[in-house]
Amino acid sequence: MIITTIGSIPLIMTLGNSMLIPILPEMKTSLELSQMQVSLTITVFSIAAAIFIPLVGYLSDRFSRKIVIIPSLLLFGLGGLIAGLGAAFFSNAFLWIMIGRTIQGVGAAGTSPIAMALTGDLFKGGEQSRVLGIYEASNGLGKVLSPILGSILALIVWYSVFFTFPLISVASALLVWIFIKEKSNRQAPPPFHKYVRGLLSVFKHEGRWLFTTYLAGGTCLFALFGILFYLSDNLETDYNIDGVMKGLILALPLLVMVTVSYFTGSNIGKNLVKMKRFVLLGFLLKTISYGSLVFIEKLIPFLAVLALSSVGAGLILPCVNSIITGAVGKERRGFVTSLYGSVRFLGVALGPPIFSRLMDLSRTGMFLSIAAFTFIVGLLVLLLLHVKGKDGKENKHTAVRYKYM
Repeated sequence: MIITTIGSIPLIMTLGNSMLIPILPEMKTSLELSQMQVSLTITVFSIAAAIFIPLVGYLSDRFSRKIVIIPSLLLFGLGGLIAGLGAAFFSNAFLWIMIGRTIQGVGAAGTSPIAMALTGDLFKGGEQSRVLGIYEASNGLGKVLSPILGSILALIVWYSVFFTFPLISVASALLVWIFIKEKSNRQAPPPFHKYVRGLLSVFKHEGRWLFTTYLAGGTCLFALFGILFYLSDNLETDYNIDGVMKGLILALPLLVMVTVSYFTGSNIGKNLVKMKRFVLLGFLLKTISYGSLVFIEKLIPFLAVLALSSVGAGLILPCVNSIITGAVGKERRGFVTSLYGSVRFLGVALGPPIFSRLMDLSRTGMFLSIAAFTFIVGLLVLLLLHVKGKDGKENKHTAVRYKYM
């Protein structure tokens, strides 16, 4: 139940964005919005989360993970309720949706990244990597279910999606309250200036590869939400597919990512050499996929080639999660994983508007630009993420020794 509870937290956060993807074209038509305006529905949520994540990360280190996660889940639900009521009953619906989505973003700041830190607190060694694989699979499962659920709910009315957020967030908060038991003998937190000095020391010594892994994770989310935004629009305009069928199609590449994420997390243990190889392979697959999509317009071949990028994301994300979670000791893990969460949210925030702009300019240019970007990030991983064995007693292919603070 502890693993189920931890898995429910990123699942809730993921639903906050992915469930809206299928309803965006209908929302655009109903509220008479531009393509850029409708993309802001995703962007304001993610930017608000990215801004507040470092603060809640500090608070979770200062006090406890549980004290941060439960109010954050409830705030997430409140934001959804405000957005839904605004869309249903007010003439300036778009403004209320933006307010509600911003509140949701603030709540989301204290969910998924803190759950990652909580996993690092409760599990060690290979078990930690396995649970982080489940964490990423749960995140991906939310992405798989979201388009389908969003499409089904949109059959009632497009804004009914917002009213599901309070229900699922309260359920997750209850699970956390009942099943998560943090150690009662928690050490007193260090003074703020010592905490900051310790963080600066972490980034001074580990900053190069932390930056690289942050960028790798953010790039995956940027490309994923950008391509979903593009696909959601094109399924209606180019293929005349909407409703539940559209949701099922949007779920296919996500299902591939979930499956690969689970098996990746189950097999990497704490072996950073293997993790780096998986990350490099993942970016190679993403680059090949996006570069090949330039030449493919028929739907089924398009989805088949797009699945390669999903395999790549499934290889990359669990490895990056394990690397970052093990980067520092428990007393600063909340901030380091939260900063990674900020980068992920920024990736989500930037995906739809940048893809929207690229879509307006050139389909070919869009895919070539993204392929070039993923290639560059993969090259940075190759050059800046160095791994080596711990000592002579360990297998030479085992993980690098982290500098715990």
